[in-house]
Order: sequence, then structure tokens, then C-alpha cells
Amino acid sequence: MRNKDYFIVCMKWGKKFGADYVNRLYNMVIKNTSLPLRFICFTDDTTGIDSKIETRPLPTMDLDESLPERGWRKLSILKNEFPDLKGSALFLDLDIVIRDNIDGFLKTDREFVIIKDWDFPKDIIGNSSVFKFEFNKHNDIYEYFIKNIDDIRQKFRNEQAYLSYKMHEKNILSYWDKEWCVSFKRNCMYPFPLNFFFTAKEPKTAKIIVFHGRPTPQQALKGYFGKMGLRYVKPVKWLEKYRKNL
Repeated sequence: MRNKDYFIVCMKWGKKFGADYVNRLYNMVIKNTSLPLRFICFTDDTTGIDSKIETRPLPTMDLDESLPERGWRKLSILKNEFPDLKGSALFLDLDIVIRDNIDGFLKTDREFVIIKDWDFPKDIIGNSSVFKFEFNKHNDIYEYFIKNIDDIRQKFRNEQAYLSYKMHEKNILSYWDKEWCVSFKRNCMYPFPLNFFFTAKEPKTAKIIVFHGRPTPQQALKGYFGKMGLRYVKPVKWLEKYRKNL
């Protein structure tokens, strides 16, 4: 009998992402880990999700119906609602691309680890596309958000900024190696006007490629114009080897 399972969790809600994103993420994870895993998807719709994936209902969020959940939904994973889930977990966004082994993300002893956000080099803000946290240990961060939501939404743009500052207050904020997680927009694409002539670079040392905003992975595969050509992307065929048939 194995002594320990490593948890990987993701969330799917609404119509933005289909079950294919969950299934593809699961297969990329399995292909790039050597550790015993429990892969859990918290979702409001299990239709089409592979039976090998453990599914659970989305944690509830005690928000006024007039307030948007989208920018804050991940905070619900911090609630004390998972007594059967003990220890640490790695949260992954559905639209990342995994290109190399991710055992190091799972085995780290650090309590909270997040990507250092590329768009805020002088701030402590992290990008929550990939973060490691402890189950049932940070309910206070969720509760403080619910009780002070108006003030927090004025001060912080989204959940990852708020989460970064609260973990910093606890003195446990840390960041992944900058070569492990790279931004497709910031680290792979060429700046304008070179993007019209050169295909986005494959990051040879990266383990995970993060797609935040546009282009999405599918748009990058097919080619993308966007923003009057400033974000023009020639079709990125090297992405196929990580996403094709997954």
C-alpha cells in the first residue's frame, strides 16, 4: 500500500471551459508525473469529464447575487469544507500547457507557493494559474474576504492579488522557480512587429506554459490576430506535441 497521495485540483464552472479542458489537463498531468496522484475537479457540471477523474461539487461562495464570482471563485478552495482531504495540493488552471515533469511542484515542503506575476515585477502579486496550498488551513482568508468584500474589491483587482498579500501577511508567500512556469505572452511571443515574422519560441527549460488572457492555447495553435495586430501570433505548431491526442 502506498503511503501518500499527492493532490492536484482544478475548477470548472460556467461555460468558458468544457470537459475537454479538464480531460486534457488530467492527461498532461499523468504524462508528466511519477508520483501517486489524486486528481480532483471541483465543478458545477460533470458532463463529459473522464471517469478516471474524481469530481466534487464547487465549494459554495457566500456572495450577494449581484457580485461576480469569476474573479474570486478560487478563494473557495480555502474553506474548511474538506475534512477528508488532508495535506497540501497543487492547484492548476485548466488552460495551462504542461511540457515537462512536475514532480517538483508536488514535493516541495513550502506551505504556499505561487507564480511571480510577470505583469507586476515591482509588486509581490502572484499569478494563481499554478499554486500550492494546504487544505483546511486558510479559512480565515476566505472569511475575511466575505466579511470585507467591498473594501477588498476596491483595493485588489482579483483573487490572486488578494491571496498573495494575505499569504505575505502570514509570512508564507513564496514563488516557483521562474524557469518552471513561463507566460506564453511574455516569454514566448516576439514583440511587435517581430511577431509578424517569427513563430513564438518554445521555452526549452519550462515545465508549464501559462496562457493568461489572449491568445488561448487553441488560438495560439491556429494563429491569432487580436488588438490591431499587436498580439498577432503565427500558428504555433510546437504546441501540438503537448496537446494533441490528449
